[in-house]
Amino acid sequence: MLTSGGNDGNIRRVSDYTGTSNTITLRTAATGQITNAMTYELWDEKYAPALIHENINTAILSASRIYDPIENISLHGDGATARFDIPAGIVMLNKLEYRSSFPGVDLHTCDRLFDETTDSNVTQSLQTEDRKEGTSSLRFVYAAGAGVNTLVTDSITSINISKYTTMEMWIKSSVGTAAADLHLLLDDTAGAGSPLETLAIPALTADTWMYVRVALANPRLDTAIISVGFRYTVDLGAATIWIDHIKVVNNNGMIWSPLYKDHWWIDLEARDLILSTQGRSTVGYRLIKLTGAELPIFLSADADINEVDDEYVIAKTVALTLTSVSGGPGTDPDESMRRAAFWEARAEQAKRRFPFITNGRAVV
Repeated sequence: MLTSGGNDGNIRRVSDYTGTSNTITLRTAATGQITNAMTYELWDEKYAPALIHENINTAILSASRIYDPIENISLHGDGATARFDIPAGIVMLNKLEYRSSFPGVDLHTCDRLFDETTDSNVTQSLQTEDRKEGTSSLRFVYAAGAGVNTLVTDSITSINISKYTTMEMWIKSSVGTAAADLHLLLDDTAGAGSPLETLAIPALTADTWMYVRVALANPRLDTAIISVGFRYTVDLGAATIWIDHIKVVNNNGMIWSPLYKDHWWIDLEARDLILSTQGRSTVGYRLIKLTGAELPIFLSADADINEVDDEYVIAKTVALTLTSVSGGPGTDPDESMRRAAFWEARAEQAKRRFPFITNGRAVV
């Protein structure tokens, strides 16, 4: 197995070796150029690297009782929405909480137009029906000729946000976007001409409100923010963007309260989280924390991180490998089957120490 340069990861069978010159001959030519500094690993013929790699992932798959714990705070209640798409990757939920208190301050409620810096290709209006908080949301209609980096800004009373960590806001787009197609700008000078914060908006699904949380890059410098800007960074063509309730919060001071289990359930077919009437009332206009699990990932490269107990994966992989090369009781001079049984027992010991996630509800 070649492990560097243009041949990194390539596996070739060795057909000859000359000890006097330390020359290795490969049966099939390497893909890239072989150099003096190239590194490699020599594997016993019985233990092909591809077999070991396959057995590692088989070991991970066999850990059927194992989940990788996960927390997710991408959902936000509004007091009315009862059905939420469960974020991708989550396969089980065992606890829901809502953010009952937090240190934070509003930057812009989006109940007024951005009138500090405007652009003729952008038409603004307040939307009292399609909103998430307050009396309205703010709608930007971009003409087809808006082009890249079209900017609109609004002045605000000077505010020190240096003790906060994260910007939060609602946003919706009439077209799907990629991450960083849109940006929110915060500046201590008028017109957001030299922003202290250039906050990339994550990817958006068309016509779907999303609650966005983006870490502040330079909070220590944000002592006198006087301008909030919204930048159409990538030319998406004609499009409409809605924004609502821009604020900053300190993640370290957030306090969470549990939502009783009889106030929420899961629609398995639709993969939706559903809040009861009482659940919606309790959550209200608050951030929601999902606690549950995702399945551990398979490994495909040396740099991948194992999400299952290392001792279990090692023992199970060795057991699987020894079993595959044993050849049966009559042709097993290396006692591979006996050694496989030893490592299988080690794997089962490790498996009994797996943590359990109690009271979990399946998502799929």
